[in-house]
Amino acid sequence: MNHIKLLIVALLLTASQTMMGQGAKNIVISEVLTDNASSIVDEFGQREAWIELENTSYTTYNVRGMFITTNRKVLDETLSAPDRIKLMSMIPSGEERTSLGARQHLVLFCNSNPAQGKLHLSVQVPDSGAVWVALYNGNGVELIDSVSVPALKADCSYARLDGKTWVVKEPQQVTPGIENAAVEKKQTGVDKFKERDPHGFAMAIMAMGIVFLCLALLWLFFTVFGIVMRHIDTAKKVANTQPIKPITKTVEKTVEMARKTGNIMQDGLEKKGIDMEVYMAVIGLALRQYEDDIHDVESGVITIKSKDTGWDDEYSQMTHWHDPFRPSDHNAPTIPTTPELH
Repeated sequence: MNHIKLLIVALLLTASQTMMGQGAKNIVISEVLTDNASSIVDEFGQREAWIELENTSYTTYNVRGMFITTNRKVLDETLSAPDRIKLMSMIPSGEERTSLGARQHLVLFCNSNPAQGKLHLSVQVPDSGAVWVALYNGNGVELIDSVSVPALKADCSYARLDGKTWVVKEPQQVTPGIENAAVEKKQTGVDKFKERDPHGFAMAIMAMGIVFLCLALLWLFFTVFGIVMRHIDTAKKVANTQPIKPITKTVEKTVEMARKTGNIMQDGLEKKGIDMEVYMAVIGLALRQYEDDIHDVESGVITIKSKDTGWDDEYSQMTHWHDPFRPSDHNAPTIPTTPELH
């Protein structure tokens, strides 16, 4: 009977250890911040590096007695459990917040003195450079979770998203004590531009460049527009000049007469009843009509050429009237003379 009781107790202890081991597996390192310049403060108003743990299950688990370390020497398998525990910092008991409910988070302050509070650990986390962080079970042997944190800028954190993906979060995206993916936002183009140009010099240069480009495009547009308008005005003036109209009509009449003449000659060739004289007559009539049409479409411009007629010659007129009986003037009247009486 005693043997049966001892067997039942052993099975219960084994089952409880197995259940505790399975519960510990649900605790993971969720977020790490190494350089705390303006992030959260502890109970004394101090800013320290911190490590966030998360319970990924939907049951409650108490993380007291678990260990956190940043010393890679604990990976040496030849170390005994006590020697390994000496290289770690234990999460103390007696704090209600160490009992994590489903999907809850716990923030532990590092580089601190455990005497300052139950959530203060002596584990060393450098504020510059990369660091390895590990979470061990209460036995000091089983590695529950670990992460290699890259060198981070001030107030930036290294956080786990979707339970597996690690990303560097900017100061405005850091989420101590709450779900990381809950406020995770994709960085927009404006945010990236602000990050790369914190003082706004590139923005000012870009704005000035856009203004000058718009002015250059406006100048080019109005220059081309003015050239086109000048050419259009010139073309209109040339098209409206008087000499062009007769030329245009002459060309139209010539084309029409050529078409008529070609039709008549073509008909004659098809009928084979018109001889060369008819062809010549047709061509003569066409040329005559062409000349008449040319005369009809002449412009109203009259060309006057000067010619000396002599009608205003004062000398010749005066001579004509004052010397009417010149021998050379055959039209001058003769006056009869009276014979002398003897």
